[in-house]
Amino acid sequence: MNKPTDRSFDGIAVKFKHNIYQSTKGAIRQQVLLRDLMALPLLQLPCEVLDVGAGQGQISLALATMGHKVHLTDISADMLAMAAEAATAAGLPITGAAARLSFTKISLSQLSIAQSGVAGSGATLSQQYPLVLCHAMLEWLAEPEVALQQLSQLVAAGGVLSLMFYNKDAKRFSNILYGNFDYVAADFKVKKKVSLSPQNPIEPQWVNQWYQQAGFTLLTKTGVRCFHDYLRERSMQQSHFQQLLAMELAYNQQEPYASLGRYTHLVLQKNPLA
Repeated sequence: MNKPTDRSFDGIAVKFKHNIYQSTKGAIRQQVLLRDLMALPLLQLPCEVLDVGAGQGQISLALATMGHKVHLTDISADMLAMAAEAATAAGLPITGAAARLSFTKISLSQLSIAQSGVAGSGATLSQQYPLVLCHAMLEWLAEPEVALQQLSQLVAAGGVLSLMFYNKDAKRFSNILYGNFDYVAADFKVKKKVSLSPQNPIEPQWVNQWYQQAGFTLLTKTGVRCFHDYLRERSMQQSHFQQLLAMELAYNQQEPYASLGRYTHLVLQKNPLA
């Protein structure tokens, strides 16, 4: 049996942009993440940020526009190229002394090896950051259980990890509501993989164990798309978007709604002695 590998989006980056990032799903995700991040005291001054699995870099570009210096990493060259193109279109310099954005094609495992100083790793990054972003990546990894330990090596002591993952509890709940009982009973295993839909949602209880074992404590928990994906009339996602966004922002850090978000956003602080 072939060993599973991390998923790259080379070849389908444009499809991802149109179907996910430019949809109401992507708009809500970006608004929620930025709201949560801007509440962090460390972002009140210029900050160095590492975005792991940055994709097309919407959050990174927003932070760079605010004056922060962001290093984007991903295993997809196509995704990084689109992020660089978007930065240039937005007037953000990506070369020279004034550059606030930099880009490296590298995996999380390679990043953690570089930080640990293992000789011959071939990686070029070796510093720790006060803020590390890892959004919608765990569910695409071959071994998500080791990711928190790897991410911990990249966060400075007392620094913050912004972690968003695809919530298996929410996927189960929505599919039962839709009547997809066989799909749920099969634990979401299907013969034909849907290319843009994560097929390995993560159990929140697992993530809770992983981040504690990696030396993090929870600062905030937010549900991302607590209501959007459950609307019976899908047309309302667009026709009533501003009202829907207001409801998401008003309730998505309150239970039970926070645990029903299609994605879960955790803001975690690395213990100073970890």
